[in-house]
Amino acid sequence: MRNTAKLTTAVLAAGALTFALSACGSDKGSSSASSDYSGPLVVAASPTPHAEILDYIKDHLAKKAGLDLEVKEFTDYVTPNTATEDGSVGANYFQNQPYLDDFNKKNGTHIVPVVTVHLEPLGLYSHKVKSADALKSGATIAVPNDSVNEARALKLLAANGLITLKAGVGNEATPADITKNPKNLTFKELEAAQTPRSLDDVDAAVINGNYAISTGLKPAKDAIVLESATNNPYGNFLAVKKGNEKDPRVKKLAKLLTSPEVKKFIEDKYAGSVIPSF
Repeated sequence: MRNTAKLTTAVLAAGALTFALSACGSDKGSSSASSDYSGPLVVAASPTPHAEILDYIKDHLAKKAGLDLEVKEFTDYVTPNTATEDGSVGANYFQNQPYLDDFNKKNGTHIVPVVTVHLEPLGLYSHKVKSADALKSGATIAVPNDSVNEARALKLLAANGLITLKAGVGNEATPADITKNPKNLTFKELEAAQTPRSLDDVDAAVINGNYAISTGLKPAKDAIVLESATNNPYGNFLAVKKGNEKDPRVKKLAKLLTSPEVKKFIEDKYAGSVIPSF
């Protein structure tokens, strides 16, 4: 039986508020990690595929490895990092390096990657057209509204000839950096989790892999444009607060996450919609 904890919006909000209040009252020494490595390793994770992968480890591999693993599901991209920073959880598994770099910079957190596990290719989806070329002039495209994922979405559209971005633009690109827009596309900025739900209201939407899968979409089959996995910097990893990399429990989990058994599980379950990065 799984002990996965599903948090309500109210609990998430309370957790975020607790973090904010504790941060305001903390001193500069508070960034040091905990040295208490007893008890279960609690890992914050997005439900799909991260928590599913962790649940597979919990059910099939953890006991033999001597790892007591607890999985907590979060549906947003903020609370897993704030909870890792304040010690509410021991690690998280949901994000990529550009997102983490941006988050640490903006929030003063001290989260670091441990091991990269998989890639979820970003995709463009539509209920109204079957190809990107079929998008009409003036079409509305939903994109994630956080800075890194919005830039990633725009780069996906640029790579497929729908727009041209200013030369050298990085992970902070916005629609203001578009230099050519031959179809006169307009962009609707939404929280990443809301993009799949927008498909009936827009002409197309750029959707993160985990949210696509969790709403029944199959990126490898359903996306009309899909991000290339070659030299892709957006691999998802296990992360901890700086200093906790030496936690024996984290080391055990990192080894299991990159094991042959987990690689086979990812390949079999997600059929190309989630790609092992090891």
